[in-house]
Amino acid sequence: MENYEQSKIGSKAHTVLHCIDLSSPDIHQSVSLLKQACLDCGFFYVINHGISQEFMDEVFTQSKRFFNLPLNEKIKVLRNEKHRGYTPLHDELLDPDTQVHGDYKEGYYIGVEVPEGDPESEKPFYGPNVWPAPDILPGWRETMDRFHQEALEVAKVVARIIALALDLNADFFDKPEILGEPIATLRLLHYEGQTSDPSKGIYGAGAHSDFGLITLLATDEVLGLQICKDKDAKPQIWEYVPPLKGAFIVNLGDMLERWSNCVFKSTLHRVLGNGRERYSVRLHFFFFFFIPDS
Repeated sequence: MENYEQSKIGSKAHTVLHCIDLSSPDIHQSVSLLKQACLDCGFFYVINHGISQEFMDEVFTQSKRFFNLPLNEKIKVLRNEKHRGYTPLHDELLDPDTQVHGDYKEGYYIGVEVPEGDPESEKPFYGPNVWPAPDILPGWRETMDRFHQEALEVAKVVARIIALALDLNADFFDKPEILGEPIATLRLLHYEGQTSDPSKGIYGAGAHSDFGLITLLATDEVLGLQICKDKDAKPQIWEYVPPLKGAFIVNLGDMLERWSNCVFKSTLHRVLGNGRERYSVRLHFFFFFFIPDS
């Protein structure tokens, strides 16, 4: 399957993305398609990634259970200095030049679990997660822990194909002696049923590019994600990315753009609300170089 196209989504402009089948035995075709996607816009789909649709559905069900809690319960697990926990509506402002309010979304951060007291927990982005009380959301932590691990494995598979597309050894990003241990931050997101209006500076999520290596996005069927393939165009042209059930939408981050000498693209993207609630789950995959005090 070379690409995925949805011919009409109302009257909204949409993009066509390459689709990478991770179960394909033809690694040369996968590398070729991924490389073309990285040169074109830095966005593509991955399918047959090994996470079952049944489990993906369970993750979204559990995510909705959390966001449906009363606010006084959610703020008990408010985001801490290690970027773990709940972020309320308007808490984040991704494009301060154009937004009049923070993003019309709420979220929840989950990172690599490192117990408190472990020397590794002193590093940025490492430490214990914060979790809703098990009597409030039984099974919630177990579901998110498992998804975090499984999505991280998918990210590693994609990173190996990216390495080959850069004419590197497939295991280049697997070598901790070169890059350190990978960091993966899982984010559950809930966009309220608000209608965005760019002319008034109102967005579900403001325009931005991701800072890491790659991002994996699983989303429900509600349209909202837009990309701008040429951020310097006047005016900018924004296109919707159609949801594809069971797939991850993958985009490259600023780290990979720099490491590829700007050959691969980290593309500007945003979310517009259309009056319907929208749920998504993102895994940000990156490396953090920690240099200890001498």
